[in-house]
Amino acid sequence: MNVSKLQKVAVGALEDIKARDIEVINTTKLSSLFDRIIVASADSARQTKSLARSVQDKVLEAGGRVIGMEGEETGDWIVVDLGDIVVHIMQPAVRSYYNLEELWAARPATRKKSAAVG
Repeated sequence: MNVSKLQKVAVGALEDIKARDIEVINTTKLSSLFDRIIVASADSARQTKSLARSVQDKVLEAGGRVIGMEGEETGDWIVVDLGDIVVHIMQPAVRSYYNLEELWAARPATRKKSAAVG
């Protein structure tokens, strides 16, 4: 599955379960490990777990693959590895503390808030 389609599926899965503040960061010029990072917020451990399951299920239904998931035990921060895209689902305090958007944005122009990033 190409990166654009995978991104649309992942963002759609997050939107279905009402994730907040979804950010898509293009990392193609920053890392050879993956092309995008998606960061989203959830209001509770239950919601982070539901969001991670939604991403996993929708990607598999669309013919993609899920390499792994980490953080399901606590639900504060769950990482869903889709290969070309890594999805981070975090509760607001954890997201604020680690500030992945600032860490991965080489300059403000590389940050994308839209699901339509190509």
